[in-house]
Amino acid sequence: MAPSIAQVPTAEVVVPVKAAPGTTETKARVRRVIDEEGGKEKTTASYPNYLPVWDYGEKYPPLEPFTHVDHGKDADPSFKDLLTEGSKIQKLTPTIGSEVTGVQLSKLTPAGKDQLALLVAQRRVVAFRDQDFADLPIQEALDFAGYFGRHHIHPTSGAPEGYPEIHLVHRNNNAWELDEYLATKNSSVSWHSDVTYEQQPPGTTFLYLLDSPEVGGDTAFVDQVEAYNRLSPALKERLHGLKAVHSGFEQAEFSLNRGGVDRREPVKNEHPLIRTHPVTGEKALFVNAGFTRSIVGLKKEESDALLGFLLAHVGRGLDYQARVRWAPKTVVVWDNRLTAHSAIIDWTTGERRHLARITPQAERPYETPYVPENGQSKA
Repeated sequence: MAPSIAQVPTAEVVVPVKAAPGTTETKARVRRVIDEEGGKEKTTASYPNYLPVWDYGEKYPPLEPFTHVDHGKDADPSFKDLLTEGSKIQKLTPTIGSEVTGVQLSKLTPAGKDQLALLVAQRRVVAFRDQDFADLPIQEALDFAGYFGRHHIHPTSGAPEGYPEIHLVHRNNNAWELDEYLATKNSSVSWHSDVTYEQQPPGTTFLYLLDSPEVGGDTAFVDQVEAYNRLSPALKERLHGLKAVHSGFEQAEFSLNRGGVDRREPVKNEHPLIRTHPVTGEKALFVNAGFTRSIVGLKKEESDALLGFLLAHVGRGLDYQARVRWAPKTVVVWDNRLTAHSAIIDWTTGERRHLARITPQAERPYETPYVPENGQSKA
């Protein structure tokens, strides 16, 4: 059966705010996880300064359009300023995913950052090991990632106090929360591309590890370019010109229903089903189970059937997916325009899974004309 097109992306956006069974809870104006864990002296978090805070009084205005500059266009394709002497790069699969050692991202020159953007666009997702991101002052990490676009502030997730630009993925050792979450699901897999309901969704995106289980809690990625390439020419041609509705209303409602926050009025936007990357020129499917709700101009039954097929096609494509195993001091960088991803909630040991995401926005999605395999555009 095709996945539900109304699926709410809970696997990466975890905002547990109700009390454990048998206890009571009064929602405070500011909720701090570190206080709930007994302060710095008692918390088991490796990075207490990154524990989530929700300020119920915060409200942000609607996002305004901006001109995005993709630095991958300026990159030297030899990657000489990124993959320097002593570095090593290894592919995870033929089409998607690479792992790099011997490179310190925080020390990159502007030329190295340009090449990082290009490499991530080409390989979709790249895991960099032995990084110092988590140990930097938070503002330095933000300054680094800000080179790649305007920072997105998530409307519902927790953030380190004073740094709303950081989106936190946090699941602590409350086993009852995990049991409750999985009780209604056959699988924890929740494919999504981040906040595609925005007019200008993210591009080059950074996620770095703070705490993780010894085993489990990996993140899976799917190559939306290869997913597009696998479609028949007839279906590719039919999909071009179509748009889909991406909505943030369900995410906002989910947060509020659990006693969470909604710091910005939710929005929905129409984006092309087939998106063109501004640097590589590649075409990619731009649909995801988290936020894509319907196809514009089709009747409901038609939209549900076509969208259901596309989401199932993305989700079952094991031969164009990669799985990244987290390890201490890992930073994973992916191109949100060309991929979807899902956390894998598969550990039952009660260990903390805690990551920080920096989410630079990119251009408004667009498509270029369909060119048949014979190379001749249809008039």
